[in-house]
Amino acid sequence: MIYHVKIDAFEGPLDLLLHLIHKLEIDIYDIPVSEITEQYLLYIHTMKVLELDVASEYLVMAATLLAIKSKMLLPKHEEDNLENDQEFDLEQDPRDELVEKLIEYKKYKEAAGELKQLEQERGLMFTKPPSDLSALAKEIEPEKLELNVTLYDMLGAFQKLLRRKKLQKPLQTKITRQEISIEKRMKELLHQLKNARGKISFYSLFPSNEKEHLVVTFLAILELMKLNEIVVEQENNFSEIFIAAKGVVTIGT
Repeated sequence: MIYHVKIDAFEGPLDLLLHLIHKLEIDIYDIPVSEITEQYLLYIHTMKVLELDVASEYLVMAATLLAIKSKMLLPKHEEDNLENDQEFDLEQDPRDELVEKLIEYKKYKEAAGELKQLEQERGLMFTKPPSDLSALAKEIEPEKLELNVTLYDMLGAFQKLLRRKKLQKPLQTKITRQEISIEKRMKELLHQLKNARGKISFYSLFPSNEKEHLVVTFLAILELMKLNEIVVEQENNFSEIFIAAKGVVTIGT
């Protein structure tokens, strides 16, 4: 069973790098290339496991990180000539260009966030005289909650889930093949969450060890998040993720 899904929430490889820098509490001016490359490739691998549409720009960035890592691993040769020594000292750090791009991207991203905030505030201003809208009250869509969990956080949780399932996999397993659609799994998850009448651990929504079932369940959760049918919370970085049906419970209580 093959699924080809494209997630529009990804903003590009620089956005993923900024997420990793923030999550790992790394100094953007002194990036440990070996560690950041390992984490970046792990995310790319997870995207491929989910058969998401990995844009070529992500692969180009992966190659760039590996090239920088290789350059930093090369031994520094001492030159006999003083002039050559001075030229060597002035040689740029292989990370400089990447750091400049990250800082520039961060500025634009923060500016975009401020503009979005101004747009939302401006949207609350009206010039039309007051009108009786009680007849239309039922047609007003519920306000979408601002979730504190990003798609990258969900991918990180899925990485941990795959490792757990691999460790818990029995030595001998009787394989049963039963295909399930994302739409059907969405209905099952909503039913489970509503019956729970409270928040549920992210990992408890994955009872099966089969890869196809794990992928379908994860994609169903992402789709429910997109449709604003569920509420997702993570108190701190690396802490457990909890999920609840929209309107059933207030996350954090």
